Amino acid sequence: MEKIILASGSPRRRELLELAGVPFTVQTADVDESIPAGISPEEAVQLLAAKKARAIEAEGRTVLAADTVVALDGVIFGKPQSEEDAQKMLRTLSGKIHQVHTGVCIRQGTREEIFCETAQVEFYPLTAEEIERYVASGEPMDKAGAYGIQGKGALLVRRIEGDYYTIVGLPVARVVRMLLY
Repeated sequence: MEKIILASGSPRRRELLELAGVPFTVQTADVDESIPAGISPEEAVQLLAAKKARAIEAEGRTVLAADTVVALDGVIFGKPQSEEDAQKMLRTLSGKIHQVHTGVCIRQGTREEIFCETAQVEFYPLTAEEIERYVASGEPMDKAGAYGIQGKGALLVRRIEGDYYTIVGLPVARVVRMLLY
């Protein structure tokens, strides 16, 4: 497999590609990540992934870009701006089923494959103390929806339906299959 360009600074995406044995270099894309009003979370992640992939000069190499959001009732939960924001997000998600959408763009020359994978996540009902303790750990601050399922945030999750790695930030099995075939 040729060495691809990962258009992401996410340490989780790097770990997943390493786990899968995909050779890559990292080149972060500096793009405007604002989401236009009126589009669905699924459309938003695909749009952002495509923007990131298109911002990279590839010189004949394959570019992989992704974006992940948490959504509840169609409302996108991005990364929290403060500890209070993280607590508010977690209180809102407490005891509910929400969606995690990861949009992916694989660009090879003029050919682009863009898709979205979605997983359902159900949280346990969370006490104020649980939320405060988790936010105080610092883990939620750089994560969509204010939690990381691959870390301490796993303790918040009652059940998932779908690809675990979509929740982490990259549906790695589907991506590798697309890169190989």
